[in-house]
Amino acid sequence: MRKDPPVATVNITAAGTGDAIQLGPIRMRVLEDGSRTDNRIGAVEIIVPPGVAGPPRHLHRMHDETFLILSGVLQFTVGDTRRDAHAGDYVVVPVGAPHTFANLSPGPVVVFNSFTPAYYVQYFRDLAHLAATDGLSPDLIARIMANYATVPA
Repeated sequence: MRKDPPVATVNITAAGTGDAIQLGPIRMRVLEDGSRTDNRIGAVEIIVPPGVAGPPRHLHRMHDETFLILSGVLQFTVGDTRRDAHAGDYVVVPVGAPHTFANLSPGPVVVFNSFTPAYYVQYFRDLAHLAATDGLSPDLIARIMANYATVPA
C-alpha cells in the first residue's frame, strides 16, 4: 500500500504583521526568517525614508540577495556603477558583488528584499539589538557582518 507524503503547511504573513526591525531610520518587516523554509529563503519588507543611505558597501560570501522595488526610486551602487531602480524593477545581487543603496528621492522607498539562505534575517536582528543598546560603529558593524559571511567592500 502506497503512503502519501505529508502535506506541507502554507504560511501567510498578513499585511501589517511580521516582526518589526528598526535600523536607525530604516524600518523592516520580517516576512520569512527561514524558520518555515528550512532556511532556504528569507524575506523582509524594507522602508527607506527619503535622503537615507543604506548599509556600508559590502559583499556577501554565502548568499544571494534580491530587491523588488515596490514604490519609489532606490539608487544602487554596485562596484563603481550607480543605477536607479524604479518601482517594478528587480535587482539581483549575486555572491561576491560589492553593493549598497541609498534613497536620494524626496519620498520613501518600499522594497521587497529576499536572500538565500535565510540566515541573514538574524544579521538584521543583531544590528537592531546593538543599535538600540550600544550604538553602531563601523568596526562593530564589520564584526557583525563577519558573523554572516559578509565583508565591507
